[in-house]
Amino acid sequence: MIVRCLHCGVKNRIPRVRLQDRPACGSCHAPLDEMIIRCLHCGAKNRMPENRIHDRPLCGVCKTPLIICHAPAYPVDVNDQNFSREVVGEACSVLVDCWAPWCGPCRTMEPVMEDLAVKYGGAVKIAKLNVDENPLTASQYTIRSIPTLLFFRGGVVVQRLVGAQSRESVEEQLLATIKTN
Repeated sequence: MIVRCLHCGVKNRIPRVRLQDRPACGSCHAPLDEMIIRCLHCGAKNRMPENRIHDRPLCGVCKTPLIICHAPAYPVDVNDQNFSREVVGEACSVLVDCWAPWCGPCRTMEPVMEDLAVKYGGAVKIAKLNVDENPLTASQYTIRSIPTLLFFRGGVVVQRLVGAQSRESVEEQLLATIKTN
């Protein structure tokens, strides 16, 4: 496997069996298991070893948490049974896409949700609620038209967008929700 050093940029060939041994760069001897995480609050780049990612790291500049929650980098399907656990009980911000399979505008929002899940995977959870299969939750949050995007913070809806939205407007609301976490 070829791993590029973050310090000097040299490519290093590492056998797969040695990846667990915390390999070092052959040129500058820097560890090759470090990653760079950009702070969502101030934008600063933070260098961090991969094995410390679960230690709730803080930004070196503004001291805000770099990883707010361990949300997956893909949209999670939620339903009437797991909605309270996956959305309301979540410590981090959650964006719920209320959709239906027959809805054309809902289908246009699908790639936007997938991109946002990848981009903000450690800071916000992206969830998808099929309103046809989960009428209880849809009625609880008065989903009257789709697509509807619900922005949750601390288990409470703080913002609602109805209708197909541009990627920019969804991302703007998402960042506002994250920054006030």
